[in-house]
Amino acid sequence: MILYDYYRSSASYRIRIALNLKSLSYRQLPVNLVAAEQSKTAHQQLNTQQLVPVLVDGDTNLTQSLAICEYLDEAYPQSFALITGNPKQRCVIRAFALAIACEIHPVNNLRVLKYLQADMKVDEASKTQWYQHWVNTTFTALERQLSQRTNTSPFCFGDQPTLADVCLIPQIYNAKRFEVDMSQYPLLLDIDRNCQAIDAFAKAHPDYLPKIKIPLK
Repeated sequence: MILYDYYRSSASYRIRIALNLKSLSYRQLPVNLVAAEQSKTAHQQLNTQQLVPVLVDGDTNLTQSLAICEYLDEAYPQSFALITGNPKQRCVIRAFALAIACEIHPVNNLRVLKYLQADMKVDEASKTQWYQHWVNTTFTALERQLSQRTNTSPFCFGDQPTLADVCLIPQIYNAKRFEVDMSQYPLLLDIDRNCQAIDAFAKAHPDYLPKIKIPLK
């Protein structure tokens, strides 16, 4: 497998975690979003949306991080399962993951932040306020949801990570980068600490990766 990603892309970070949890071998090819490499012809041929990640498995280019995660569960069921339990439990896991991927990520994506500054002439402080607002809105709800669990666990929903944790940890990383006050979210922070103690998460962390930039032709 080949993973086209950017080290700070939370969507790419999710896929690195998922692949590591499932012990699947892959080769990384960085796409520098800051340098707009995703808009070059070579990457557009991989993903017409000009986004990362792209996972190439055989002769197929796979896009959209949550769709890729579900593909990995279906295509490689013999390894670690990202979505577990009965239908209700699986729905809860998906809903938690989607709260991050659909409610925070789209409005705080790099291309949105660039648009706010370049086109809407928003200053740095206002951009940060925007970012923090949308993180806090959803993190407050997720913290409350976790506090209502009948059984406490080291991860979002059980004794092993699921797709919920795969989505949560990259968003916490970005929240810290944008100076969100994480002291409001002790349960989320506990889960982050527990996940970072696992090699699959630690080796997917942006700070673990070599900052190699391979320009696309």
